[in-house]
Amino acid sequence: MSEKEKFDFKDIVYDKQWYTHTALVMINRPQRLNAYTLNTLRELCRAMEDAMWDDNIQVIVITGAGDKGFCTGGDVIEYAEVYTRKPSDFYKWFDPYFRFFDLIRRCGKPVVARVNGTVAGGGNEIHLACDLSVAADHVRFIQPGPRVGMTSIGGATQWLPITVGIRRAAWMCFISDFIDAKTALEWGLVNQVVPYSQLDDAVKKVCRTLLSLSPSSLRNAKIHINLWKEWIWALTTEHCREWFSAHAGSVEPSVGMWHYFKEKRGPDYLDAGIREFLAKGGDPRIPYGPYLKTCPKCGAKYLPEKFKYCGVCGAPLE
Repeated sequence: MSEKEKFDFKDIVYDKQWYTHTALVMINRPQRLNAYTLNTLRELCRAMEDAMWDDNIQVIVITGAGDKGFCTGGDVIEYAEVYTRKPSDFYKWFDPYFRFFDLIRRCGKPVVARVNGTVAGGGNEIHLACDLSVAADHVRFIQPGPRVGMTSIGGATQWLPITVGIRRAAWMCFISDFIDAKTALEWGLVNQVVPYSQLDDAVKKVCRTLLSLSPSSLRNAKIHINLWKEWIWALTTEHCREWFSAHAGSVEPSVGMWHYFKEKRGPDYLDAGIREFLAKGGDPRIPYGPYLKTCPKCGAKYLPEKFKYCGVCGAPLE
């Protein structure tokens, strides 16, 4: 029975024979540039747990299918259609998300990112969680949060500064533009850049080197090197979780996700009027004021203060 049949994965490929003592964990959603859904995260956790417990597996490689995307973060269609409508569910979504990162950092085995395509948002956070990174020369990296009214969920704003430095991290997270593989190498975001045709060989060479070294020493080194990641992770990730749970359904993320991804048009916050709205004293989180009114006719509660008519029955509001 193959591993795919054994685990019955829908969104990932888990190959425990990819290389000697090495498991390949591949997000298999190339039609979505390997963006992950809730189900993808659950499958990634299951594969990582199996690789951690299997003593025959001593190195783990994380990658995406095809040559277009390593991972482009969370699937924005799922975000837009599920979490902008019920932001409280975002809090629950974070359980497998955080667990996947914890498994990468705490599995006791070296984890290598095989970077085969575009790395964006949460995909870069997965990439930053890995211990080593080998990238194809056509790859680009981006933290698009401010483009779409989002922030770093966990990893980018925390781990980029200790990986590439504060100024470069600020450039990626504020300007939200692409950097190429050459720049990523110069900045220390990746360890090696090779032509795509040589990517598998380069990653396997890294795995072979790791397998030639003391496993106990590597495990101990991983714990020590990741100490900085652990500290900042513990201090900030719950803040990110709360931010998303509170803001996912507000104006800025909704404009970003629906306009930029669903409707394929730029979410320019100047064009959307949000910057001008702020300048005039508005708050995009409550664009029509606090939820203070009650309809005198139908009794609907929590209607925005600036509403002139009830949004349920249409009755005038005093």
